Amino acid sequence: MGLLTLQGDYEKHRQAFAALGRETRGVRRPGELEGLGGLVIPGGESTTLTRLVDRVGLREPLRAFAARRPVLGTCAGLIMLARATADEGRADFGVEPLGLLDCTVRRNGYGRQIDSFTAPVGIDVLDGSPEPFPAVFIRAPRITAVGPEVDVVAQHDGEPVAVRQGHLLGLAFHPELTDDLRLHRAFLALVDAAG
Repeated sequence: MGLLTLQGDYEKHRQAFAALGRETRGVRRPGELEGLGGLVIPGGESTTLTRLVDRVGLREPLRAFAARRPVLGTCAGLIMLARATADEGRADFGVEPLGLLDCTVRRNGYGRQIDSFTAPVGIDVLDGSPEPFPAVFIRAPRITAVGPEVDVVAQHDGEPVAVRQGHLLGLAFHPELTDDLRLHRAFLALVDAAG
């Protein structure tokens, strides 16, 4: 399992996968994608992630990797996976998504740091588990539109907060900040199913 370790909240993902008995490898250069079964693009700062991805030449290698292997994007990782951002007339803050997941997102769509919250959400990819997932939203992106190939797998207050397009999974929240490993386990199942 690969973790994009250019910036952001990747250590908690590493700990979650370790708790599930799965080793991870940090990815900071294109060659480090070789041999990985899947990749997590963690939360962080999407402007900084954009700049660093381009600085180290990862944009096209990430697109090529995502065309054949599962990728999970959480919070800023969702922004990076998205087709486009929608920041209501303002500049895009230097964010240039990878354009992989056919959805549009608004950065900080649920407010600033002070507006952070946790909410229970039912998620379709958790094998029918009746227990809602404790989703942690921190400066979370808001999913404002999804394309026809995208499945909404979780909603909060009637709005999509988790979407899936084939082997790409995007979450507006941080599953790594809970003790609940079900989403990491579900992503590993996607990775294993991809062979």
